[in-house]
Amino acid sequence: MRTVSVRIGCGLSQGSDPRVAAIEAGTRARAGLGGAPADVAFVFSAGTHLSAPEATLEGVEEALAPPTLVGCGAGGVLGGGREIESGTAVAVWAAALGGGTAETFHAEAIETPDGVGVTGLADIDGASAAVILPDPYTFPTDAVLAELGRRSPGVTILGGLSSARTPDNEAVLFIGDRVVPSGAVGVRFDGVEILPCVSQGAAPVGPELTVTASEGNVIRELAGRPALARLRDAIEELSSAERGMVANGLLLGVVIDGGKPEYRQGDFLVRALLGADPEDGTVAVGAPIEAGTVVRMHARDARSADRDLRAALGLRIEALGGATPAGALVFTCNGRGRGMFGEPDHDALTLDEELAGAPAAGFFAAGEIGPVGGDPFLHGFTATVAVFPE
Repeated sequence: MRTVSVRIGCGLSQGSDPRVAAIEAGTRARAGLGGAPADVAFVFSAGTHLSAPEATLEGVEEALAPPTLVGCGAGGVLGGGREIESGTAVAVWAAALGGGTAETFHAEAIETPDGVGVTGLADIDGASAAVILPDPYTFPTDAVLAELGRRSPGVTILGGLSSARTPDNEAVLFIGDRVVPSGAVGVRFDGVEILPCVSQGAAPVGPELTVTASEGNVIRELAGRPALARLRDAIEELSSAERGMVANGLLLGVVIDGGKPEYRQGDFLVRALLGADPEDGTVAVGAPIEAGTVVRMHARDARSADRDLRAALGLRIEALGGATPAGALVFTCNGRGRGMFGEPDHDALTLDEELAGAPAAGFFAAGEIGPVGGDPFLHGFTATVAVFPE
């Protein structure tokens, strides 16, 4: 049982010099640790800093000297209630784990006689949680998440895809004092409680429907009728406001953990409708679907995304008995921000409000990793948050 509280500190700098900016952000993060040494740090670097990522690591080392560090190139960063969606910036997140431990890993895809394999992936059996930061161009994230879910069921996995590269189009992945150009970096946590928060930003509309015939990711029948016809009828049954929402893009929520008497918003894995065949009456979804699965139409807009994030964070505070957490590590989609909400700093300010000012930092990812129904998935337009109790 841990007797020392977790402490978290965050810093953000828009300075133009990568080393100096990292020192500034790292120093601010260190101040939040209350004199305790950092056990682990996450670093997210954006803009012209990606021309000299080694200098960023030098600055973090000078400010924090963390024994464990990972991070990645980012299209944008957030921290301290602010979002820097573009341009040059660095965010540093640091934690003193109060007796818990953090161990880094660097995984890479390799060619094998049987196809693509992965080397260097951490054994996460028995871990409190793991955070993984893959490069989307050189790492098979979907396949690895599926394998980790099978190999280590119940272990929380969170993270995000690196969203920016060097001017030479190489990945920027930080691990320790090195910059690596491919694969995925991550951290295994032990003895550290982490509450996962996944806000897919989409609202359920219409009735729940059971898939009665399917093949792969193609749904042939819903509730015993051709899938396309049943969806069209379900859309006609919506209110005018709901029809306006789905007109901006219809999504389908797929129940992952079945068998409940009723399903809430967080029970659905939200996936895009990829297409429909009017002749066969089938629809294709961005996930494999088995017969017997419950699905429900979803729609995404700024209002539903705001409500969903606040509700998801509220559930984590409720789980903490109303206590303020030590802090949070954040992975939000690069399709959110001003483009979704029409205003700056939405997710960062929402975190600050709902977590009562607890320090939070992270980056705008090219895909977000978080659990639904206990299994890890890669999402889009989602905010995933690792909430750390004190």
